[in-house]
Amino acid sequence: MTTALPPPAAAPLPAWKRAFRNISRQHDFQPLRVEGRIPEGLRGTLFRAGAWTFDVHGLPVQHWFDGDGGVMGVRFGPDGVQGAAKLVDTRTMVTERKAGRHLYGSYAMPTPLRNKLLNPQKNNANTAVMPWNGRLYALHEPNLPVELSPDDLSSLGETNLDGVVMKSFSAHPRRVHSRKTLYNFGQHHGRVNTLELYALPDGAGARHLGSVPLPGATMVHDFMATDRYLIFFLPAMRIDVLKMLLRIGAFADNVSFRPGAAAEVVVVPIDDVAHPLRIPADAFFNWHFSNAYEQGDTLVVDYVRYPDFASNQWLGELVRATPSIEADGMLHRAVIDLKARTFRSEQVMDLSCEFPRVAPSVEGQPHQAAYMGAHSTRAARRGMYDALVRVDATTGRVTRAELGEGQYPSEGIFVPRPGSKAEDDGWVLTQVYDTQTDTTHVAVLDAERLDAGPVARCHFEHGLPPTFHGEFLPPRNGAAHG
Repeated sequence: MTTALPPPAAAPLPAWKRAFRNISRQHDFQPLRVEGRIPEGLRGTLFRAGAWTFDVHGLPVQHWFDGDGGVMGVRFGPDGVQGAAKLVDTRTMVTERKAGRHLYGSYAMPTPLRNKLLNPQKNNANTAVMPWNGRLYALHEPNLPVELSPDDLSSLGETNLDGVVMKSFSAHPRRVHSRKTLYNFGQHHGRVNTLELYALPDGAGARHLGSVPLPGATMVHDFMATDRYLIFFLPAMRIDVLKMLLRIGAFADNVSFRPGAAAEVVVVPIDDVAHPLRIPADAFFNWHFSNAYEQGDTLVVDYVRYPDFASNQWLGELVRATPSIEADGMLHRAVIDLKARTFRSEQVMDLSCEFPRVAPSVEGQPHQAAYMGAHSTRAARRGMYDALVRVDATTGRVTRAELGEGQYPSEGIFVPRPGSKAEDDGWVLTQVYDTQTDTTHVAVLDAERLDAGPVARCHFEHGLPPTFHGEFLPPRNGAAHG
């Protein structure tokens, strides 16, 4: 008689999987335990946004992007460090919570059949935060901004910025310091597909700059701005607009990469948006840019490049800790010749990376250093980013922050030392999930000595889900929140 062998035991889930669970506790600003010493001069508030729910009333999310948004705040003041954590309350999220069931479509979750006639789209408000003119907004690119109170992170409601924003508003506004203005865009899909461009000047109201027609329905997540230009990479993607408008399937079901198809770079003169330059490029995809600057009639653009759209699958599987593929985004430098209408791109380093940032003083200007999340080894590429690094944009030299065993950082935000303009004279702040204690803290690193490890850790006494993007607000009029 043959004895049946038991099925093989499932591989244990990695320890970082616990980070991807619903936020366990919401709270106002309260003192955080500080390990180490907060540097003198580090004053202001770090705000970060992310997807903080991983089921929709019992229905598991299908992708990291599907979660309801939450915002973390860490306030560095003369009397210590305080932290707050709250879910964002958009109209659609509140309605869904009150009903106790899935009502709205999101990135990879289709609209339930009973709600399709209403054609609703959930505003997840889960991607980024935007400080502007003393106010704070949570952003989610298919939707309107959601205003938040910087004092306690409470939600103040969706806004079209006094009637200026038509429908959607990207999660990646870019500042042009020489113009004292934030720029952003929204995508309009329909019979004609367009980029809608917006200017948000300091001390004045938002303005609609104009529309740029697109050759087809494509997906644009981020862009870059220099003193004179707004720069868009249009990947070799196509969206089935009819299915999307009829809510047949989720957005993620209706977007596809076209191998071998050409990409396009659109360069929009800020002072003449009606006459964009269109430059052909080879097929690739990118989520995020690092920085861009002008050299005469040439643009230099640093960005994280992917050979195709497989990273979307990786991001979706990450919340279940079952990635079947490796992350493969690499830092590239593109050189765009505006006169010759040519585009060429070269890889800067051989390290899987994402969420690149530069010092505010060099945004839109030549830069030397970029800070980003990375995978420390090839074997780590199926999991969360397990390293925070500084990359020399010219040589590709990598300096890794020593965070310790079982530490998983987020995007690094550079905060300059008061009065400093140097790219490494300041601190890098990163949200870290500690698998050994199952808690979250914000690590403060000296940017000049990144490899020396944190000079301080500001501990929440509970775990927070990972976040995507954040901003730091210096103090204003003596207020710690800026």
